Amino acid sequence: MEMRQLEYFIAVAEERSFTKAAARLHVAQPGVSTQIRRLERELKQKLLDRTGRTVLLTEVGAAVLPYARAALAAVAGVRQAVDEHTGLLRGRVSVGMVASSASAYDLPRLLADFHREHPAIEITLSESTSDHLLTALRAGTFDAVAISPSTTVPSGVETLTVADEPLVAAVSPDHPLAGHSRLRLADLRDEPLIVFHESVGARTTVEEACAEAGFPPRIAFEASDPNLLAELAAKGLGVAILPAPFAVMRPTTLRGIPLTDPPMRGSIAFAWRENGSANPAASALIRHLQRAMRVDVE
Repeated sequence: MEMRQLEYFIAVAEERSFTKAAARLHVAQPGVSTQIRRLERELKQKLLDRTGRTVLLTEVGAAVLPYARAALAAVAGVRQAVDEHTGLLRGRVSVGMVASSASAYDLPRLLADFHREHPAIEITLSESTSDHLLTALRAGTFDAVAISPSTTVPSGVETLTVADEPLVAAVSPDHPLAGHSRLRLADLRDEPLIVFHESVGARTTVEEACAEAGFPPRIAFEASDPNLLAELAAKGLGVAILPAPFAVMRPTTLRGIPLTDPPMRGSIAFAWRENGSANPAASALIRHLQRAMRVDVE
């Protein structure tokens, strides 16, 4: 029995397709089929039911799957322990993020600190929507992703909130609303709003809150970067709804006004596969993130 056979078996079981498993593993489909047939011959049992359009686990296959995962995790743990002990941890870690996360949470600093700790690990970073990132995470395309916590998180995925701030109404100093100490969301009924793009989770938060307040938002501008939202509001183009720190950092050009009825919050969370990763580099990144959050809280 080879580790490669177990890896291929797990991939097919999770993808329910030889084709998708081969694409995930970056190998040819015949090679996947051949290795799994060899594994079945060695075990003298069928692990996969290939009779339907979707590949399903047999009863034996379902019983074998958790042990196959545990075996790969154990091998990865051995390699990781040796690498960490010798200070030679290498590999590649792939990170995905929603467009607003780099600004809402200091992602560049996190990755720079991790790179200093593990200079031999190659890091890649890609941007997409929360839903696509979670799908790609489960498929193994990403090792960790920064998403909006409002996104429905599927089973088998762990999350850690890294940023959670109140959303405020941000206006230029000469805006008619600038003198208010607080605003009800309904006070913005007729105002041109500057809000996050629909790919960002906070957009859904705003739309749901407006519906609760009894009006459809009058959206004038939308963007993924909260810094751009702030700049548009500072130019007098409308009322931006964004995380409070982005208004506070511009005291001469923006007035951040707390919102009530209902109050809203914008958050960013990191997510990774619940059972960890067979990739030691990715496991190191997750531990680094968890340590960084403990330091920030303390």
